[in-house]
Amino acid sequence: MKDSVWRIYLSGEIHSDWREQIKDGCTARKLPVELLAPVTNHEASDDCGVEILGDEENDFWKDHKGAQVNAIRTRTLIDNSDIVVVRFGEKYKQWNAAFDAGFAAALGKPIITLHDDDLVHALKEVDAASLAVAKTPSQVVQILDYAINGNL
Repeated sequence: MKDSVWRIYLSGEIHSDWREQIKDGCTARKLPVELLAPVTNHEASDDCGVEILGDEENDFWKDHKGAQVNAIRTRTLIDNSDIVVVRFGEKYKQWNAAFDAGFAAALGKPIITLHDDDLVHALKEVDAASLAVAKTPSQVVQILDYAINGNL
């Protein structure tokens, strides 16, 4: 497995640079990974359904369309991933990230959660399904290096 490319799906919070930190860390360690992610442009993610399929007068149906269109990408990438990293940030409640974690768990994908200590209680069920709970992007990179290469 060491010589193959590992597909890592980076789910969750989009308001900080955690994905970039993981990318930089994987590059520095020369890890054979392909990093995958949802659409991280908040406006595009929210508006994709109505932009593609037509306007909705009711915000519920606008959000519903967007969630369905986004799920095409999300479910496909999670299904094709080797590992799923799920980041929970403090700015918003990432219900979509929790759903991604549940979907990944149902598929039997290894999950690494990434969040601060103040979310431990709220995420106890998600963390219980995870194989590792990290507090920093650098810990995620270290876990990936260990899983792929056996490096401590």
